Amino acid sequence: MKRLFFLLAFLPVTALAWNAAGHRQIAALAWEVMDEPVRRQAILLIKQHPDYDRWLARQKDPDYGAFLEASVWADDIRRDKRFYSQGEPQTPPLQGFPTMARHNDWHYQDEERGELGARLPKLAEILADSTRGQDERAYALVWLLHLVGDLHQPLHTGGRSDRGGNLFQARFFARPHEEVSLHRYWDNLPGPLWLRGERLQASLATIERVEDGGKTGDVKSWLTESRALVEQGVYPPDEDGEISPAFHQQARAMARQRIALAGYRLGMWLNLLLAQ
Repeated sequence: MKRLFFLLAFLPVTALAWNAAGHRQIAALAWEVMDEPVRRQAILLIKQHPDYDRWLARQKDPDYGAFLEASVWADDIRRDKRFYSQGEPQTPPLQGFPTMARHNDWHYQDEERGELGARLPKLAEILADSTRGQDERAYALVWLLHLVGDLHQPLHTGGRSDRGGNLFQARFFARPHEEVSLHRYWDNLPGPLWLRGERLQASLATIERVEDGGKTGDVKSWLTESRALVEQGVYPPDEDGEISPAFHQQARAMARQRIALAGYRLGMWLNLLLAQ
């Protein structure tokens, strides 16, 4: 428990969604669900992405490993000086990128701000259109891999007028005199950022597989579902914001369930979008 809090307390303050471990877990679960021809189509597109070589530098597997690293790219570019955020000077366009914008507002959608729910169907439309350029489709695929995961982190879809839990200061029971934003606490429930390889595979054994009988690609329903969870166990019940052992156990179980759903839904959606 102390080790977990140490990780939470010293990670960057900038809110992401699930951390890198969570997005790799979701991508790995999607890979399990994807049909073999769809996997091949996805890898052909990922190899067209300008940052493919960067992903191989982290995971030597040119297919499965690159697919997992691609799912983290949309968060990686927040610290990448090749890209720019809204209000910053635009950086020079590079070959293979439709835009160098970081699109920070694509990662969330609460009642007032963000484009997450609206952006996913547009990316899906681009990905499914085989008449579009490979660069454009590769860009859409990599964003879709990431944003389906974001959509299943409840605090990326709402909160209590606290910027999705970013302004809610929680206290972890192992370190009662230190605070962490609730949003960051949830982001890091999947495990340490560096989780890859055999250790990532071992973490997948703790996630119970699920199947969802709903409509594939039903972004609106997924958004509604995540928002409903905000008031059903995402915030600690203690008025002082204490994350008790019981709450932590409950939160970890919910996080695993959300990751399992995201992985299954992502894989099924890709089966539809990349079917030959």
